[in-house]
Amino acid sequence: MKAFRTAVEAGDFAGLGELLADDVVFRSPVAFKPYAGKPIVAAILRGVGRVFEDFRYVRELEDADGRGSALVFETVVDGVSLNGIDLIRTDEHGLVTELTVMVRPLSASNALAAAMAAQFDQIVAEASGESA
Repeated sequence: MKAFRTAVEAGDFAGLGELLADDVVFRSPVAFKPYAGKPIVAAILRGVGRVFEDFRYVRELEDADGRGSALVFETVVDGVSLNGIDLIRTDEHGLVTELTVMVRPLSASNALAAAMAAQFDQIVAEASGESA
């Protein structure tokens, strides 16, 4: 998904909310339960923008139907190098309906979990403000 990639590469995590479907589902690499709905997913993505350092996509794979992409990335979280994949699915309007993130190695997953846990209160507050 070109618009998603462009926004992330520009550091425009705040603008990603405009690219999400209202019923978007986010599957986190550090949480068992998926998050559903535009307000919470947009807030999570803004939180990610606050913890990722030196983010870059290094490869993109696209489904034949053009509605699914795998974006391979590298970044740093709290001094730990992280490799990951954003699996994105879009609807007929080009809005993101599913976002699944996978990361490696375990040390990076742990660093990401800790960094995002520190963001959680702010994420919930932002999501509550959006849904009001």
